[in-house]
Amino acid sequence: MTPASSPAGPDHSRQELMVIEAARDLRDGDIVFVGTGLPMLATTLAQRTHAPNVVMVIESGVIAPQVRPTPISVSDPKVMHRAVKLGTLREVLGCLLQRGMIDVGFLGGAQIDRFANINSTVVGRGSTQRRLPGSGGANDMASHCRRLLIITHHERRRFPERCDYVTSPGFLDGPGGRERAGLSPDFAVTVVTDLAVLENDPQTCALRIAALMPGVTVEEVLAATGFRPEVAPEVRTVAPPTPDQLRLLRDELDPERVYLKAEESATTSRR
Repeated sequence: MTPASSPAGPDHSRQELMVIEAARDLRDGDIVFVGTGLPMLATTLAQRTHAPNVVMVIESGVIAPQVRPTPISVSDPKVMHRAVKLGTLREVLGCLLQRGMIDVGFLGGAQIDRFANINSTVVGRGSTQRRLPGSGGANDMASHCRRLLIITHHERRRFPERCDYVTSPGFLDGPGGRERAGLSPDFAVTVVTDLAVLENDPQTCALRIAALMPGVTVEEVLAATGFRPEVAPEVRTVAPPTPDQLRLLRDELDPERVYLKAEESATTSRR
């Protein structure tokens, strides 16, 4: 097997393919509200490959930077390199996001439920309750962006039937939920995991399986999900990464493996 560090090898980790597939979901010219971590890594990859005109907006007030590797927070100077503007939280949340000027909100989340609601505040009940970092700008993003892109690892505990706490709204309680809450119904959600790509059904608003990572079956996705997602009429297979995408990720965007943890490589056939 070719080592994971080899940029030209056929092998890749599931995490690497997850980041690459999320990057593919961004379109050239998109204005993306993005935080650090895997969302920023994927957005930077998109900017360096098929979408050079992607505009990043960072919660700390940075607008249209050319991010240098590898920032560890939204206040890291590496996210400010050659920015068009070093603004304020009020400017990016109030003057851009809440005015409807952001195309894509790019988030992670501790829990994502059937209707794409996100919990990043608290999980568990009573003595098992555990506090999390909270919303930051995530609620604003989910409330005001036209499209939400979520990246996360696929585990049953991350995909409950209903979130323990709704930090950021997806479709709330289903069809009509956003309208009843005073939010725009012009909204779509894509969730990219290391097993699959989930998208909201246009009619039911519930998440459904739209694509599978190479070698993954629908049954494996169902077993790793706390609710039973629907299956799209045509489920595609995610394309494997190209050598250039892997080279950029490993050698230029995250050379010290700050976010791409040193995990065992996974070939396109799962063991």
